[in-house]
Amino acid sequence: MDSVRYDRDGTRVRIPLALKILIAGGFGAGKTTLVSALSEVRPLQTEEVLTGAGIGVDDTSGVEGKSTTTVAMDFGRITINEDLQVYLFGTPGQDRFWFLWDELAFGALGAVVLADTRRLADCFPSIDYFEQRNIPFVVGVNCFDDGRRFSLDSVRQALDLDPEVPLVFCDARDRQSGKLVLISLVEHVARQRGEPVPVA
Repeated sequence: MDSVRYDRDGTRVRIPLALKILIAGGFGAGKTTLVSALSEVRPLQTEEVLTGAGIGVDDTSGVEGKSTTTVAMDFGRITINEDLQVYLFGTPGQDRFWFLWDELAFGALGAVVLADTRRLADCFPSIDYFEQRNIPFVVGVNCFDDGRRFSLDSVRQALDLDPEVPLVFCDARDRQSGKLVLISLVEHVARQRGEPVPVA
């Protein structure tokens, strides 16, 4: 349902409904890449170059080629139609920035947790965060070119996911792949709320 406001000249202006979705996961899991691939506008990014100050603080094993990191959030937008927009908020991956998560999560419809099979344990804090706050989430296994391939059942067991939590393969670089992950989340939220599942 959209709301209405009035311009200074008294003209009615319809304000579309906005849905907020978080993109979470460990350091280097592909959060910034996914937001960039999905956003119809140039995404807002708070990327900073990794420096020597991060040695011993940021664990780059498995992602040695990573040269930047998100220090606040990524932001992107998708317009579904004139009455509905989706706002994407990418969370920072390192635990020293987790104080931002509560603000970012406020009012969120749900979340996508990106999992990297090269560093699978890195997504546990994100999963724990959303489970503890009863925020619906799906897990997208980001298929890196140099990552080992595991079955979804194997990943589900390794992450100890509840059976109802959707788990899908994805490529964070590919817009269509990312859209399928978002559709999976919206369908999951609808099922949890006992609402009709939207037709994709």
